[in-house]
Amino acid sequence: MKKTGIYSVLILLTAFLSSCGIGTALVTNHNQNATEVHLSGNNFKVIDQVSGSSEVSYVLAIGGMRKRQLYENAYSTMMKKANLLNGSKAIINVMTEEHVSGFAPFYVRRTITVSAQVVEFTR
Repeated sequence: MKKTGIYSVLILLTAFLSSCGIGTALVTNHNQNATEVHLSGNNFKVIDQVSGSSEVSYVLAIGGMRKRQLYENAYSTMMKKANLLNGSKAIINVMTEEHVSGFAPFYVRRTITVSAQVVEFTR
């Protein structure tokens, strides 16, 4: 009986002292056009690492944006920081990270971060 009590206390302590967050990462090709670039030679250099983030909070599962809108806000923030307007630049290795924390369904905070590398073509 005493061992059962000790195990119960340890399980409760573990549950209360653990983090209530979940994180995921997704690496995909978001650039779905027909442009073909050959990176076999030394014709580019990585010039920057850019990222954009967007966050939303839900109280009792009400409020905030949908996940797709949250992603679009983070992606547009990253693209503004990339400054692709002058020169022959492109973004590569786009990675999307999502972190959900809180105590569902009472309070949930979702953060989406999109990051990529900016390359500049030299030839």
